[in-house]
Amino acid sequence: MTQKKERRPRVTRDQDGGVDLLEMGGDQLSALERFQIRFVKKSFEHGSFDRTLRWFQRNIGAKWINGSTRNLRQIHGLDRLPKLDPDKSFICVSNHKSFFDMYVITSMLVGGGLPHRILFPVRSRFFYDHPLGFAVNGLMSFFAMYPPVFHDKKRQALNLAGIDEVVRLLRKGGAFVGLHPEGTRQKGGDPYTLLPAQSGVGRIIQRARVQVLPVFINGLTNSIPEQVAVNEMHKGKVIVVFGKPVDFGTMLDEPSSPRLHKKLAEHTIDAITELGHEEREIRAKLPT
Repeated sequence: MTQKKERRPRVTRDQDGGVDLLEMGGDQLSALERFQIRFVKKSFEHGSFDRTLRWFQRNIGAKWINGSTRNLRQIHGLDRLPKLDPDKSFICVSNHKSFFDMYVITSMLVGGGLPHRILFPVRSRFFYDHPLGFAVNGLMSFFAMYPPVFHDKKRQALNLAGIDEVVRLLRKGGAFVGLHPEGTRQKGGDPYTLLPAQSGVGRIIQRARVQVLPVFINGLTNSIPEQVAVNEMHKGKVIVVFGKPVDFGTMLDEPSSPRLHKKLAEHTIDAITELGHEEREIRAKLPT
């Protein structure tokens, strides 16, 4: 008896060759994952829901984050940033030592008037495959944690569709996307020695063609209660150093390839590392 070959669903590509995450995911996504992706994706459409989430990110999310670090933080290099035009999109790249790195970085910018819709790609585990993850995403970030990043090998191809989704939102304008070129959080060791760059960030940078803003941050904990406590005790310092937009020279015009994407991501690591050296000098001058 002849066994029929399994037919894969045909995936529609947009004019730039990108694919839709939900369409590509098919049966690989659970019902809960599909619901959450569809919900957050819908929230980026222009309208009252998008405006409401922007308001909450600016007026509630940023304020409670600032309140948890106000006694500890020092900000350097804000004058190096370009004008954050609300109609343009930007990519922010930083080191990744704490769960809260991007929350604190963007809250500082929001306090200075950043009007953009903020998003950070996040691991799919818990945040997209558990009902509580949906609540945490909504209450802590007002659905900034998007799109999901899949780490199980069988579904890693879906991350290409996630990259396409980030690129579409950046090209649309009005998005501020936080990315960690290291790909994962550094769990120990020297905070000034970054992990190897991941090529996915370079792929986004080349395809989106928007300004890339490097940042180095150091001094955060990995626990909200602990962070609130050390802030109230004025214990330690959270130092954030912003840099000028990354200059990629002619690299963005080179033929797209995994090697080039890795090279672009490594270039952002170099920019962040330089800011790390600056942060270390600033910290060394602080009174003990």
